Amino acid sequence: MQSFLSDGVRIAYVDIEPAAGSGDPILLIHGFASNHAVNWVNTLWTKTLTGAGFRVIALDNRGHGQSDKPHEPAAYDSNVMAGDARRLLDHLDIPRADVIGYSMGARITAHLALSHPDRVRSALLGGLGIHLVEGVGLPLGIADAMEAPSLDALTDPMQRMFRAFAEQTKSDLAALAACIRGSRQVLSREEAGRIAVPVLVSVGTRDAVAGSGPALAALIPGARALDIPDRDHNLAVGDRTHKAGVLAFLSERP
Repeated sequence: MQSFLSDGVRIAYVDIEPAAGSGDPILLIHGFASNHAVNWVNTLWTKTLTGAGFRVIALDNRGHGQSDKPHEPAAYDSNVMAGDARRLLDHLDIPRADVIGYSMGARITAHLALSHPDRVRSALLGGLGIHLVEGVGLPLGIADAMEAPSLDALTDPMQRMFRAFAEQTKSDLAALAACIRGSRQVLSREEAGRIAVPVLVSVGTRDAVAGSGPALAALIPGARALDIPDRDHNLAVGDRTHKAGVLAFLSERP
């Protein structure tokens, strides 16, 4: 992986050339406790997008993967993390890119689209629906789960799911606890209504984490909603319906 400094924090990323085609840049922003490989490579997103002619850039968010891992919650404000994405585009001399985010990555993408619409050709929000404006992301209990002495000490199903995933990805548990506590910024309904780029909201029909996709899409002018049938928060990521819907959207956006 390559890396660069984003306001003093080292951010790791990959930059993959397309198999053929225009090479339009697309930036991928992964979810909480994941990394670029788990979220995008293992699910064949990078293969799908480069095969469709896109230049794929995927970062490890701060606190994740091979990027630096601060332990202070203030380091994980959603706008700070959106700043990492913007500075990566600056670093690569990319004036504007399509941006796909999943779960926490979708929250970061929405903040980026609102604050820097000139840099975002389209925003594809996966695994995040109306909870972008209602609620504050994942429950604070997920931070407690990261600090529990072991997985066996946990009984709550969601806490167990995220702790097990964090252990599977060999994550820095203290950094993830700080991330949960720091990245709890919502958009107001009025702010969501000011997002002025093409938007696709893709949520699994069995996703108990994201909230309603159509409800969020209804707040954003011109946004489309994509239901991913019979998929929960984890399985919706690499689903073929999700990929097909994203490629169709990208082929039609300005």
